[in-house]
Amino acid sequence: MLLKNLTICQKSSRLHPTNVGAFPVRQKIQDLHHIGRASDSCVEARVCATLCGNSSSSERVKRREFVTTPIQHLSLPSVTKRAPWQDSEERRISNWMTLWDFEEPINAGLIGAPYSSASISASGASGGPEAVRMAFRYNTTYSPDWETDIQKLKVRDLGDIGGHLTDVGIAHGKIESAVKDALTHRTPFVPIIVGGDHSITAPSVRGFCAANPGKKVGIINFDAHFDIRNFEHGPHNGTPFRALIEGGLGIDGKNVVEVGIHGFMNASPYREWARDQGMTIISGRQVEKRGMEVCVAEALEIAGDGVDLIYVSVDIDCLAYPWTIGTSAASPEGLSAWQLLEGMFACGQHPKVAALDVVEIDPSRDVKDLTARSGCSVILTFLAGLYRRTYGDRGY
Repeated sequence: MLLKNLTICQKSSRLHPTNVGAFPVRQKIQDLHHIGRASDSCVEARVCATLCGNSSSSERVKRREFVTTPIQHLSLPSVTKRAPWQDSEERRISNWMTLWDFEEPINAGLIGAPYSSASISASGASGGPEAVRMAFRYNTTYSPDWETDIQKLKVRDLGDIGGHLTDVGIAHGKIESAVKDALTHRTPFVPIIVGGDHSITAPSVRGFCAANPGKKVGIINFDAHFDIRNFEHGPHNGTPFRALIEGGLGIDGKNVVEVGIHGFMNASPYREWARDQGMTIISGRQVEKRGMEVCVAEALEIAGDGVDLIYVSVDIDCLAYPWTIGTSAASPEGLSAWQLLEGMFACGQHPKVAALDVVEIDPSRDVKDLTARSGCSVILTFLAGLYRRTYGDRGY
């Protein structure tokens, strides 16, 4: 069997030393036949055949080459986790979300953006994509909360975008290029981009816009912070939405909605700037008083007014302490997990929502993968909404 002997040398995201959950950089792609999912193995084999060409695995290891993808700046994921066990009636996410062969039509694709060198505070969020991939082992494709089984969706892992050790601009340029090229490589799909700090949202949106020329884009940001700071310290994780509004992309402030902003962590001049741009701010307190279903419906209506597509961004620090220990700016005033998940299910169902990112998951601060698992729930709940939008049934 090809997979038993294939060793891949992959790029590793920079992880904090305390993130003990990461696999070695050089690792085997698992043979999945032992859990009765031959189709998964076939996908992995096709990916390897497509990306490795005629070179033997031993030759590649000797030359210490990185296995790349057809997309510039995008390499295979730094970890590939497969659930070691599942029974015959369930499907574990780690065994369902296989590598993309860059040929098969897909509904959604996971893209890692493991970059956190533009963070205001010290951050290990570059380990976010690895942490989420590892935490998916706890999840299956069915949720009784949303009465949906997403198994029929084609969701694949595209890999990780390379960064730069010292230059934020170069790193952001790679993200923009990779997102654009991935979305135009084959038929369109919904990108699920996992950061990384929140600075990755600006280049991700730029790449998304470049892949959709002539389309007007609205934005919904679930966050604790405005992230519309000025540029006196350059582009960083506090500037992405100002960069997008002022960036000549045709993104109008009146189509930018921020949900869950809370705490003594923002500045009133930035609130005035947001008001001047026509942005809509729905605070965490407003969500608590009015309910997320009402607030997200308002956000979707405003962000979608007169636009073709909506990009959704989730900074995990929008959540309160219990659900987001592993991030640099959690606070007690944040949203509950249920409030955020209600928002994700609604966004996934909306016909104009065409992209999602989840950022600021920092495994170096996390405890027992709790924040990474929150990120997994955010992604899977969004996909449950996308499934309902795509198929119109429960999936079983």
